[in-house]
Amino acid sequence: MRVLSIDLGTSNTVAVLAAHGRPPRVVEVDGSATMPSAVYCEEDGTLVVGRDAERRARLDPSRFEPNPKRRVDEGALLLGDNVVPVTDALAAVLRRVLDETTRQLGAAALDEIRLTHPAEWGATRRNVLLSAARLAGLTGELVLVPEPVAAASHYASLAVGQALAVYDLGAGTLDVAIVGATQNGFAVLADDGLPDLGGLDVDQALLEHVGRQVSHRDPAAWQRLLRPDSTADRRARRALQEDVRAAKESLSRHPHTEVPMPEPFEDVLVSRSDLEALIKPSLLRSVELLAATIRSTGIAPEHLAGIYLVGGSSRIPLVASMIAGHLRVVPTSRDQPETAVALGAHHVPKDGIGPRPPKPASAEPATVVTTSVTPVVGGPRPVGPAVGGPHPTTPAAGLPHPANPAASGPYPVNPAVSGAHPVNPAMSGPYPVNPNTSGAYGIDQQVFNFPSVGDRQTKPRGKSPRKAWIALGAAVAVVLAVVGGIYAFAGQGIPDAQECKTDLAKDAQGFTHCLRQLAGAVPDTATCKPGAVEGAGLDAIKGTVISCSLRDDYTVQYVLTDTVTGAEQGADAVVRSLKSDIVQADWAGNGLAGRYRSAAGDGVGLLVFTSAGLPVFGIVTKSSGGDDLTADGMADYFERTVQPGT
Repeated sequence: MRVLSIDLGTSNTVAVLAAHGRPPRVVEVDGSATMPSAVYCEEDGTLVVGRDAERRARLDPSRFEPNPKRRVDEGALLLGDNVVPVTDALAAVLRRVLDETTRQLGAAALDEIRLTHPAEWGATRRNVLLSAARLAGLTGELVLVPEPVAAASHYASLAVGQALAVYDLGAGTLDVAIVGATQNGFAVLADDGLPDLGGLDVDQALLEHVGRQVSHRDPAAWQRLLRPDSTADRRARRALQEDVRAAKESLSRHPHTEVPMPEPFEDVLVSRSDLEALIKPSLLRSVELLAATIRSTGIAPEHLAGIYLVGGSSRIPLVASMIAGHLRVVPTSRDQPETAVALGAHHVPKDGIGPRPPKPASAEPATVVTTSVTPVVGGPRPVGPAVGGPHPTTPAAGLPHPANPAASGPYPVNPAVSGAHPVNPAMSGPYPVNPNTSGAYGIDQQVFNFPSVGDRQTKPRGKSPRKAWIALGAAVAVVLAVVGGIYAFAGQGIPDAQECKTDLAKDAQGFTHCLRQLAGAVPDTATCKPGAVEGAGLDAIKGTVISCSLRDDYTVQYVLTDTVTGAEQGADAVVRSLKSDIVQADWAGNGLAGRYRSAAGDGVGLLVFTSAGLPVFGIVTKSSGGDDLTADGMADYFERTVQPGT
């Protein structure tokens, strides 16, 4: 029996092989236990992955995508002049792992392949992963294993009735889960996460800290690093990002380190205390989320079998100390937390495991979907018609507390998936359609080509000039048309100016189809209601207005006017109210493209964005802030949270 487990992570991919009766071992690719999940597209469309991709990125960074998993919802990537489906990018990474494994096995076929995924991934995202696996040539039996279950299997052997917590701080997101042991195996009792906290975000915080130390010497040169227009500038930015990441990793082992800087800047000395001050507020959020997730199960932290740290960024010493200080439980980590998920996937039994305990014998038997793909364990919520909606849960067999009612049964997997894209007509584009899946993970709040925040001339996560993005938007629209609409106005497609004026049907929050297209994922996590444009001198702006309140005193107002010219004039009126220096750049996403302008001063931030050819615009405001509230900060927030398609 030859079994291969693959943990395709945001930054790195790890594979573990068990064959010839030997214990599972890590498959080294290019001499390392971890392979970068990066892809680089040659001019002829050939995809290069791993360390080879990172080396090629020095030639032309615009053809490089360091984190394709983080863009799983986007459908396609623009790498240079090539539009590359996300499935193809992920398949290229998996194919490199398969090629190395096959070489080590002497061309012997694999009997089973286990693919890990975040517990919060819905059926559509899992189908993207499965499609990529088939495109990569993984022809054995495919088994899906949620990452927290795999991590729990690696770290501890639980007795029936015991539970443990998994704190997974990877490159892209933070995921926390409480995993319990039942008579039938493991159950995900509760899970949650933060889509805006990961190792890449730590890198960005440190990069901004370095910028504050040196940018005053030559502001123009620093802006070229943040928004490179030439290949030389892009190379310099990429080299700086790599040096910043290396400095972050060094600070996990040493109290001080230096960040080498390109000319004309001097090297910057940074300390562990500097880094901890930058990230402590975010880590506090993560610890509070972990505590709340534990509380939701009714289990006290001290009654858990342990709190286990997973993911490369969990090496940061402050993570363990903050968890211990707040929960009074010292967390456990291993020497290589990056390999925990892939190693643990081998120990998860293939049958009888689900996050929801079995129903009582008197309950109506569930419909079983038999496929060539074995769903090992389910996520926090059912998605798609194969599930039939959420069901009440019963106390887990042998567990001292009832399972989380939000936990559902095993993931259904579409048996028709065989090509590059999911074919289940019930799937609504690259996003889960079940309203229960909205929020932190129903629609990813942060799917950009990180770390390139600050490149205001391009879209986050694989940004490119506007004309190129129009071509990409058309390609993505074709892909999305295969699997359905994106939002509640399913089937209507991307609106034009005429449709915006005539199709005025509104959803429960007051959004028309046109406004909902501009709003993207914001209404799924914010409180939105009809209103009027607010702000000094802006009372004259008329139209349909929806105001959404976000966290940290941010507000977004979406405005639908009678004409495209009216929208542009309304946006210009907002810009005229900006009394400080303005940051402006193009944006694209969700099938739309446009431009935004931002400014900040006296503790108040303002950003306005328009969509080309549509009579709509949006206004982002932050009503309170300190001296650190800047135009760049408003732009970063827009790109990370508000921009359609994020």
